[in-house]
Amino acid sequence: MKILIADDHDLVRDALVAFVEASGEITASVASDLETAFEVMGREGPFDLVLLDFNMPGMNGLRGLERALAVPEAPPVALISGEATREIAEKALDVGAAGFVPKTLPAKSLVNAIRFMAMGEQYAPADFMSAEPSAPTHPLARKLTRREMQVLRGLTEGKSNKEIARELDLAEPTVKLHVKTLYRKFEVGNRTQAAMVAREAGLFC
Repeated sequence: MKILIADDHDLVRDALVAFVEASGEITASVASDLETAFEVMGREGPFDLVLLDFNMPGMNGLRGLERALAVPEAPPVALISGEATREIAEKALDVGAAGFVPKTLPAKSLVNAIRFMAMGEQYAPADFMSAEPSAPTHPLARKLTRREMQVLRGLTEGKSNKEIARELDLAEPTVKLHVKTLYRKFEVGNRTQAAMVAREAGLFC
């Protein structure tokens, strides 16, 4: 079995490769960002499975996953992450990901999950998917209302005010007011800066 592991953290990537290749039945190619992953897919493919780190450069939230899934004759593509929420995992599965793999998964379980996904099945650990979401504890999160957090999530995903309004069932002027409030609370001047502050704070992993 041949897989591609794309992760921008060298130690994590090397550990994942060591785990899967120790099984004796899997060989792994690597990439450190999404664009390199596409190059490796074209140069060394076909692969039985591609694992993409949710937070690595080029991913831009779930858009990177969607781009990978849209590649002609794409293999199954799964997300790996050490910090992503259950909500993100559910959205990834909804858009067609082969699975969601927490980096805390034991080595044996990881290999079994890879086998499962390479066969065309969807995988996500039951205990992770059934866990209660924890409340954000970062000081920035405590400054925001629930609705402001929802709007901020939309900003970090690159959505327009119109898209956020439609998703949250709000009027667009209401979203604009929330966005202005976020600018003031974050002391920034535009949506890109607000999204960067949120990402640097780890509010949406």
